Amino acid sequence: MPKKGIYNNLELKALRKELRNNSTAAESALWEQLRAGRLCGIKWRRQVSIGNYIVDFYCPKAQICIELDGHEHYTMQGDTRDYDRTVFLNSNGIKVLRFENREIWEDINRVLETIKIELGFD
Repeated sequence: MPKKGIYNNLELKALRKELRNNSTAAESALWEQLRAGRLCGIKWRRQVSIGNYIVDFYCPKAQICIELDGHEHYTMQGDTRDYDRTVFLNSNGIKVLRFENREIWEDINRVLETIKIELGFD
């Protein structure tokens, strides 16, 4: 179970808002499928801070976050940051689902099916 007080760090509020207002095209496309309970009636939030990290999408009910990875993630530094983020989130009971941006464009239905399975909907 995630620890209380780790959500929506006030120091990251402005950055969360900036990220929401300047979403990548892949984030916007996935958000259209997730928002307002469109996927299995499950509520998602976007650009939520958990600890000192901001996750792209978060489902509090299922304790799952989704990260969309662009080219900046495929460096040694990006790999290290992603590993540290995943370890922190997992240690707080949050499962991390990672997809490459290109997966959204190539087969968003497969991405949505993977998310449904993780939510317990087959």
